[in-house]
Parts: sequence; structure tokens; C-alpha cells
Amino acid sequence: MLTIPSLKLTVNFIKDRKQVIAYSPTLDISTVGDSEAHAKKRFQELARIFIKDISDRDVVDDVLTELGWKKVFVSKSKHEWIPPRVKSVDLQVPMMA
Repeated sequence: MLTIPSLKLTVNFIKDRKQVIAYSPTLDISTVGDSEAHAKKRFQELARIFIKDISDRDVVDDVLTELGWKKVFVSKSKHEWIPPRVKSVDLQVPMMA
């Protein structure tokens, strides 16, 4: 099983009516909560489930590579996964009626 002690991910929190959506582009997963704290807690659990699932199905390399992660070897028998860099910017987009 893939073990990651901890990982720093970019997570976007989007207020939608009475709920908050937590979305991470680096894993392309999202969840929702009643507040930002609730969405954060649920996202952390979802991320653990996601990593366990791809590990149990032995598709870690395929899934993370497809999501833009890089596998870096730190020794002959040990490697680390580096998530893609995510940059958020606000853009002015012309709207057509």
C-alpha cells in the first residue's frame, strides 16, 4: 500500500448557497460540508480513502501520472511522488449574452 505520512495539497473552498465545496485539482476530487471546517474534515477523509483505493487496486502509478504527478527516485529502492504545481489566478473573462 502507498504510504504518505502527510502531503501539502492545494484545496479550493467554494461557498455554494448553504454549503462549502472543497476541491483539490492535484487529486481531482471534491466533497462538500456545511462549513469550511466541515468540508476540510470531509476532504481529509476523502483524500485518505482515495489514496487507499488506488493503492489497493494497484493503480497508483497510472492515476497519479495521469493527474500530472512526478515520480522521483531518492534511492534505488525508494521513491516519492511530487504533486503538480497549482496556481490560481483571477481572470477577467468577456461574457456574451
